[in-house]
Amino acid sequence: MTLHLRRSLVTIGVVLSLMLGLLAIRAASAWTAASAPLSVAPVTVASLTDQLAAEQARSATLQAQLDELVARSTELTGALEEAQARISSDASAATDLRDRLAAAEKKLAALTKSLRQASAAQARASRQTAAAAPARPAPPNSSAVAWTACPLSSSLMNGRAR
Repeated sequence: MTLHLRRSLVTIGVVLSLMLGLLAIRAASAWTAASAPLSVAPVTVASLTDQLAAEQARSATLQAQLDELVARSTELTGALEEAQARISSDASAATDLRDRLAAAEKKLAALTKSLRQASAAQARASRQTAAAAPARPAPPNSSAVAWTACPLSSSLMNGRAR
């Protein structure tokens, strides 16, 4: 065989191989297209533009709601801080009132003790006076007289303090 014939046969074989490859590719693409047809039409640019506008409007609404929530949160934070300050102030006032009540209770106890001592002293004085005085007949309302003899007991009996 000659060199020229051999080269021609190799060239024809390569060309046939390439053609066979191209036919296989076309057959595969046709087969794929036939097995997966487009049942839904692709989205148009107009529908995408409409969807984008709707989403932008929704986004703007959500942003406005978010801004409103942030403002409310700021207001609530301020109110909470004010309430905490008021609670602290009220706790301080309650402590002060407790201290004042304890002091008043001590004063009341001291006054009660003084009143008991005064009543006891008055009773002793009236017993001593009664023992030293000559016996005389008792007036018809002796309890009223005994109480009116002492100005302190008289004011207590009448319900007013001097």
